[in-house]
Amino acid sequence: MAKTYDYLFKLLLIGDSGVGKTKILVRFSDDTFKSTFISTIGIDFKICTGELEGKKIKLQIGDTAGQERFGTITTTYYRGAMGIMLVYDITAVKSFENIKKWLGNVKEYAAEDVVRMILGNKCDMTDERKVKKEKGEMLAAEHGIKFMETSAKTGQGVEEAFLTLARDIKAKMDQKSDPVESGGGSSGGVTATVQRLTDRPRRSCCTLM
Repeated sequence: MAKTYDYLFKLLLIGDSGVGKTKILVRFSDDTFKSTFISTIGIDFKICTGELEGKKIKLQIGDTAGQERFGTITTTYYRGAMGIMLVYDITAVKSFENIKKWLGNVKEYAAEDVVRMILGNKCDMTDERKVKKEKGEMLAAEHGIKFMETSAKTGQGVEEAFLTLARDIKAKMDQKSDPVESGGGSSGGVTATVQRLTDRPRRSCCTLM
């Protein structure tokens, strides 16, 4: 069957179990929030489609398990990722401290030019905050990557985070003088020079517009 998209972007969310990776993805894709917690087993994917300057774009977003026992499974997907979000819980100091470990995994297993971003999730829980925003900003600055705080519950920062990551991937593409078919991983994909992201995502069937 012929491809129904012009560009493929592969993204991953990584971080400790319970930090809200799945809920961030569901908030972005479906604009919904469920308070119940179900631990991801291995890796789950959501597919989002939309347009970039009249071209169809496909986002393949992987939601990885945070438990150590799934490490061998999840790290196999790092190499094909074009963008990786490292997520911690602002109410759990250990999850923030472990971001350095996750950054180490990215360095070891992901492509050298992968676009990274650190997300401090659950920023709506101000009374339970244990990690100051400034600490997240400092860590991101130390590694030369972007930082944002998000709330899967309220939606704060979630859409902006995904769009910012996509724009940064686009910027890397723009630097290529002779864009070629790529995308990494076994399923292939297409990359090319892109001018800008269009309007806000529509919240229907994980559609990015």
